[in-house]
Amino acid sequence: MSRTSLSRRRFLQASSLAGITVYIAPFGSTAYAALFDQRVLTPVRWDPATGKAQFRVDGIAKVSGAKVFARDIRARDLPNWPEQQSHALILRAARADAVYQGFDLTRLGQDLKPDKIVTAAELQRDGIAFTEFYGDDMLLPTGKTPAYLGHAVAILIFHDFARFRLAKDALQFQTDVIKYGNQTGPLQRDPWGNFRYVRVGGKDGYAEDVFSSLKDAPIFPSQMRKHLPVWPDGKNHGDIGQEGMYFAQQIQHELDNPPEGWLVLKRKFTSQSTDTAALEPDNANCWHDAATQTMHLVVPTQSPSEVAATAAAMLAKTHFNVKTLVMHPCYTVGYGSKDHCNMPFYGMVCALYSDGKPVRIANDRYEQFQTSLKRHAFDMDYTIAVDRKSGLIQSCAAQFVANGGGRSNFSPSVAMVAATAAQSIYYLPKSDFTARADATRAIDAGSARGYGTLQSMAATEMLVDELAHELGLDPIEFRLRNVLKTGMKNTQGAIPAGAVRADEVLQRAQQHPVWRDREKRKAEFEARDPARLYGVGFACVQKDFGTGAESSLAKVELSPEGKVLLRHSGTEIGTGMSTSQALACARWLGEPATDLGFAITDWPDLPMTSSGDPYLMSQEDQDKLSADPTWTPAYASPASASNSAFYYTHTTREACRIIFDHGLWPAAVAIWSHGIGGGQAAPYSLRREDARWENGLLTANGMQGLSLKQLAAKAHEIGAVVGATVHGFNRWQWTEADFNIKGTQVRLPLDGLALCFGNPSSGTPGQMPSRSGAAGSAATPNTRQYTGDHGENGGHGPDAGGNAETGSNAKPDGSAGTAPNSAASSNKPGVATIDAGANTKLGTTSKSMGRYQFTPRSAVYYPPVQRNNAAVTYYSAMATLAEVAVHRDNGQVQLLNHHSVLECGTLISPELVSGQIQGGIAMGIGHALYEHLPLYEDGPGDGTWNFNRFHVPLAKEVALWTQTAEILPPLSETDPPKGMAEVAMIPIVAAIVNGITHATGHRFRSLPVTAETIQEALA
Repeated sequence: MSRTSLSRRRFLQASSLAGITVYIAPFGSTAYAALFDQRVLTPVRWDPATGKAQFRVDGIAKVSGAKVFARDIRARDLPNWPEQQSHALILRAARADAVYQGFDLTRLGQDLKPDKIVTAAELQRDGIAFTEFYGDDMLLPTGKTPAYLGHAVAILIFHDFARFRLAKDALQFQTDVIKYGNQTGPLQRDPWGNFRYVRVGGKDGYAEDVFSSLKDAPIFPSQMRKHLPVWPDGKNHGDIGQEGMYFAQQIQHELDNPPEGWLVLKRKFTSQSTDTAALEPDNANCWHDAATQTMHLVVPTQSPSEVAATAAAMLAKTHFNVKTLVMHPCYTVGYGSKDHCNMPFYGMVCALYSDGKPVRIANDRYEQFQTSLKRHAFDMDYTIAVDRKSGLIQSCAAQFVANGGGRSNFSPSVAMVAATAAQSIYYLPKSDFTARADATRAIDAGSARGYGTLQSMAATEMLVDELAHELGLDPIEFRLRNVLKTGMKNTQGAIPAGAVRADEVLQRAQQHPVWRDREKRKAEFEARDPARLYGVGFACVQKDFGTGAESSLAKVELSPEGKVLLRHSGTEIGTGMSTSQALACARWLGEPATDLGFAITDWPDLPMTSSGDPYLMSQEDQDKLSADPTWTPAYASPASASNSAFYYTHTTREACRIIFDHGLWPAAVAIWSHGIGGGQAAPYSLRREDARWENGLLTANGMQGLSLKQLAAKAHEIGAVVGATVHGFNRWQWTEADFNIKGTQVRLPLDGLALCFGNPSSGTPGQMPSRSGAAGSAATPNTRQYTGDHGENGGHGPDAGGNAETGSNAKPDGSAGTAPNSAASSNKPGVATIDAGANTKLGTTSKSMGRYQFTPRSAVYYPPVQRNNAAVTYYSAMATLAEVAVHRDNGQVQLLNHHSVLECGTLISPELVSGQIQGGIAMGIGHALYEHLPLYEDGPGDGTWNFNRFHVPLAKEVALWTQTAEILPPLSETDPPKGMAEVAMIPIVAAIVNGITHATGHRFRSLPVTAETIQEALA
């Protein structure tokens, strides 16, 4: 954003966090006009009859190399930035068992001496520190033991690239740069988090529970002893924790002393640490403009609001006089690794010490392996009991221990989610699941795709296969006997949303020839190729999507010419979210949006505010705060948790539905009723529920088809609703609220609403503000001037349905005090952010609509805070069959083929779903067979790991040309789309391992299953 474009009015209208004004300028703003000559977002062709889009809105840019990422940006690319680009590197400790004693730069000599060196001493002097979420010691002080391998100790800044590059080459991989003193051993710390979920069901899966987390509460430790949790005594004398432990002890006693006829298995499983291998390594380019007291950040992130809030909170406590923060969140792909990643804040620190020069810090692949957020390694212990006669699971107890590494990040909730997801598709009458996230010297682990469920559900599927073998049952038949059915409860005591269709998925897979004829295929294959063993494996899981505090904002507008504008708080991270949200508009408006803007954080026409922690607040606090019609428990969710298909689409479509109900439908009735005697409508009965879009025209009960252009013009003419800005909040169910729209009381699954009406007095739309995005002033307390981004990032596409997904799963971190992603509330400062300017012209021009009227809710019905204990209610199910061949001599595994069956509701874009299936399965194949990072001294924390030592699957290893998939049709066209980007990764893992067992006769319980481990088993 040009610093000269900050008008006084824009400056004054932005709220502040601790005195720092924050602006977020999405990509496509005027700040980046010069970078968008090749049209990153392209209007795409679509067929209203089939609802098929030809390609995604960023498709041409992706395949032609025109898509711009933060890593591509240099200072010279940005208007009003200095031309000279400085560069920085971070020195890191490769040991975590001895006292850090400083560093030695002798190798650099005088010629390569850094222009600036930043250490912990400078940070302490100037008041710079991470916020609580990111932990202590942003740079490690001398005299302390590093908390983890790769702990940052110093930042070196160079004002020219050549010296930077030579210095980096001189220092990288050298063991004499960092100095160590006395050996102390690794730090010993309490776990990052502990959870326990106990459930004792009623007489069946539908009856009231005797005890469960939702009905009662999860169990938490009563104390810590030697860095391990001590649980309540279980004497059941009134306290809920003690009552829960009483039932936990009863479950364990029964498993230790099983009734006659029970089969009890005790098994241990391990899942490894892996890298997310994101396309774009972590980076930041930042500039501190001391003259204007402004900090500029160009960063890749899945959570723009969180980065802005955290950066502002950090700056507010420093001795630097920063008054304004300007952030440019860019396109990225992260699979969770760029959700609450700390690189943006290191970039900001670089800028503070660079003498007013922009500083770029960008990991190479060695540095990325050393520092990027990892997928958690897990140790898992299961004890499970099955009735031999019926083949029904009776009870299960399990312990899940995640290695959280040196900083907490999302480790508490990753462990928690692993436990709450472990039941997968099965009904468990009794269960006791504990979860612990350990603090270790390993590299930080975070919200990688799968988010703990990959680890626990893969283990469950391997265990279930073994149970079926012990019982002599077909593995799919055993699963069908125990599958969770609609209306049954999960291990937290919550009833999953809607119809649970895992049984249908199982039945489809059971009928597939690969499964049905597996013994015949095995005999024929091994007769043809005696050097290799053949096996077929199967697994089926259902994965939750969402976090339990999902929220988003969406604005949809209709121009008088019938063009659809969409603005959304969701962020595109390379998964097609921008395309799917454009397509989602077609369900109610008959056409997709063609004027698009995403990662929008400033919503002045809908002044929602947020305060408190949606996971930890009391019911009393929620009731009190919700009396304010602008308050919401959470402002805007990051791109994570497979949340785009269901949660983001909800707000997009609700905005469209409001425009249809209160704009297009009244306009249609007015047109059809025009003329003598009530026109063409009089002989018929017009009902709103009969309305249908057919080939791009709206009709109902025999009426003349009307185009969106005709309807939009009429809606503007009669003063109907032509724009809606909405906010939604979901705590495992949608918030509802009552609103008054033109004298009619309506209840909507939203908690915030602002409306724009046509202008009946003149027959033309309201006066529009300039395209600069400058905010207008409020005309009345309940009216706010339209502001924001009016660019034309075009995009066409139908409501063909498809779940544009995000690749990772970001959950609550389990800790209080996280900076809110919200504007200021009446009692707590927040962050207000605004678009720095109009998008570059990349589509059809969309005129804005004048004033928005904030419509305060008259009543609101937030899900009770107890609903947090449900842990999950939304699921997508997927099964995968895998054909494998195992070489008898060297143990090499070849994946011959795989077939998947997915249930994910109504598709928005089938092509996006197909892409997520293929990409997710490829990641799962790597997890099952190849990918592994040693946790400690021989792992990537020493800075010497790259893809030469970390095997990601290649095209030849993923059955590229033989793989197939099918998707269950929705129950009806009204089924919502479901999040599925994460579930696609999971079943292939256990399917491959179970296939190796079928081939070799040996069971493997540690991942990855390598050729070496197979050789050992076959020896």
